[in-house]
Amino acid sequence: MRPLHHAAPVWRDQQEFRSSAAWKLLSSAPWALAFLRAEFTSARPRIGLEAFHASLDAFLKHVRAQDAAMNESLTASGYADAWVRSRFLARPLVDGHFVYEPTAQTARVLTFLEDFTGARTNLNSSRLNTLLTSLEDLAHETDPDPQARIKQLEAEIRIREERITALEAGTSPAVLPRDGAVAAARSVLQLASTLPADFKRMRDGVQEMLHVLRTEIMESSTAKGVAIGQVLEGDRVLRGTPEGATFRGFTEFLNEPARQARFRQAVNEVLERDFIDELDAQERHTLANLVRELRRQASEVHHSYGRLSESLHAYVQTEEFRESQLLRTAVRSAELAVASSPALRPRTSAAPIRLYNPRFTTLATLGIYDPAEHVAPPKLADPPALSVADIHRTPSTPKADPAALAGAVNRARAHGAGTASLGDAFGRLDPGQRHLNSIRYLIQVARAEPGDMDETRFERVVFLQVDGSERTAYLPVITFAKDIA
Repeated sequence: MRPLHHAAPVWRDQQEFRSSAAWKLLSSAPWALAFLRAEFTSARPRIGLEAFHASLDAFLKHVRAQDAAMNESLTASGYADAWVRSRFLARPLVDGHFVYEPTAQTARVLTFLEDFTGARTNLNSSRLNTLLTSLEDLAHETDPDPQARIKQLEAEIRIREERITALEAGTSPAVLPRDGAVAAARSVLQLASTLPADFKRMRDGVQEMLHVLRTEIMESSTAKGVAIGQVLEGDRVLRGTPEGATFRGFTEFLNEPARQARFRQAVNEVLERDFIDELDAQERHTLANLVRELRRQASEVHHSYGRLSESLHAYVQTEEFRESQLLRTAVRSAELAVASSPALRPRTSAAPIRLYNPRFTTLATLGIYDPAEHVAPPKLADPPALSVADIHRTPSTPKADPAALAGAVNRARAHGAGTASLGDAFGRLDPGQRHLNSIRYLIQVARAEPGDMDETRFERVVFLQVDGSERTAYLPVITFAKDIA
């Protein structure tokens, strides 16, 4: 058989791309792409439904004023619904409100257009140094010879000692120029801009598995073990994709507090440099909130996995699943009985008889059964062993206790000659009540009732988080001059 041309798989990929949402978005009207690029930025990855419709309606008025042939029958909500059906946008329910966000393919298209139409170049010394460092780390970590790796580490130690000596002697070269520092910061943002699309593809894959599982359960299929096996196999394949590797690597990063602390410290130091003024407001916002935004997107993937785990756990507790287990046990017992029965052993005929040869047909010209055309189905997979311990709930901050907070304010006023600050009242609470919701309650009471609030001075208040760590809040000085109920 003649081998396929090396361009055949690429051609097949191009045909699939022509039917994807990314191609349809690139082929859509230029004003639609312009609106999506302007609305969805790294500083604003999601937009509320009402705000999105209002902004799109205002932009449509501008477009129709410039183009008389523009269709006037569709409203802003109509265009938004069409974009959701075309998978340009997603409309999830977040905290009880519908929001719009670009899908994974739309995010990649917007990033491509930003790079293609922008005047900036990605080729600079910072990007080349990053490439060189990555190659050196790859060569070092894959070297099986420990002596060669030791020599490389010793060489790096000598280089750093020479740099320390040069800095102490004052002969070290000057710091990175302002233009080079700005280019390096934008290279970091360029590297980080590819991660959100990977997280969205990972989240969509988990949600698709969840949808398949729930559909199978609703259809009451008798082969539930096969359905769960397919879900678990899909999860394994999803984790093996580049998006799964990105999510796995970032999860490992989240599990190492030391690396997070180094990352946050580096970001804070970069934001304090003078060259940061050369970046626009959106780029500074993206850099400052980089870790928080990535943690939010990773938490969405974890939330989808939690829903999948809860659905699996709920299913294995049903009567249908127990019946499927009994069915699998009966089928396996029957297989063993047939295999061990001397009366059912195959017999060797004197002459081979192949009734399924092509010349044997029925009166309806149908071929007789050929066993080679029917492969035995695979054995049913063992059900996953799940228990109540597999369900994990996220801890949350308790609600404020009005009675305890009122008592703390009144005790602080009695001790402070009729007046007490918010910090004095907060310090008289029990350790279990010194959390963020108590601070919010005291601030709401101070704003609802007449009190003294000095916004020129600040008070330091230390509170506890759900994980037991302490955080510090700096609040305007609030003085309570009367008891609260």
